[in-house]
Amino acid sequence: MFKSLLHLMRPRQWIKNVIIFFALVFDKQLFEFVPTLRTIAGFILFCLIASAVYVFNDIADIEADRQHPKKKTRPLPSGELPINIARGFGIFLVAMVLPIAYLLEPAFAGVLAFYFLMMLAYTKWLKHIPILDVMIIATGFVLRVHAGVTLISVERFSPWLYVLTTLGALYLGFGKRRAELTLLADGAKSHRRVLEGYTLPLLDQFITIVSSTTILAYSLYTFTAPNLPDNHIMMLTIPFVIYAIFRYLYLIQVSQVTGAPEEVVLTDRPLQITIILWGIVAMAVFYLS
Repeated sequence: MFKSLLHLMRPRQWIKNVIIFFALVFDKQLFEFVPTLRTIAGFILFCLIASAVYVFNDIADIEADRQHPKKKTRPLPSGELPINIARGFGIFLVAMVLPIAYLLEPAFAGVLAFYFLMMLAYTKWLKHIPILDVMIIATGFVLRVHAGVTLISVERFSPWLYVLTTLGALYLGFGKRRAELTLLADGAKSHRRVLEGYTLPLLDQFITIVSSTTILAYSLYTFTAPNLPDNHIMMLTIPFVIYAIFRYLYLIQVSQVTGAPEEVVLTDRPLQITIILWGIVAMAVFYLS
């Protein structure tokens, strides 16, 4: 039972919530004890509320998941875990997380509550509407960034990071939809209704627009953000961002990788190395220059 509930929480997807640390890192407070401790606590709580969303999403999608080549092995569609237990577990997570979040920071609890309600609406209705479905996912990532902002006393955080988060999430979201179309082929529409509104050429156009805009926006950020060094040395990180964008595009179009973006990050070594190198250079620029 414990193993099934843990699987239901999808801990592999908690990597998405790492961006809650953006405010802490890019506001140059990473080595300050209290802000770091508050952000770690916020990260844990966001992981738990996100897991509650996954629980209710799996309950809503149980019939479709039973027809999916990969998702049919999840605890609910496989019959490994009863629906009533899953529903009770999801309610328990929400009832536990929100009061603790309020004690940590009322504004943070508000962000969590809004995220949870938005994702419930996504699970029930919005995920069936093409384009809007991906925009809602992108909004979820922006809320993660804002959640981190509410936990600390922000002094030098750049609004550019909200823009970059939105664009990056749109890029990965459309990439995921493309991977799903490729994986499910002719049966795509029966597995996920929203895929009726997408075609591979259309998604390729969306990905091209968003990826090029992301590169431009990140480039502008590196030499216009007010909290960066005046010598514009942050521009040294641009090649890493370009390569990461191109690498993911290569994986979904040439290598035909069909996993979710977080799975790709956890399995593709070149992409992992690129992210690590970007992080090292960015940290050096922020904290050593």
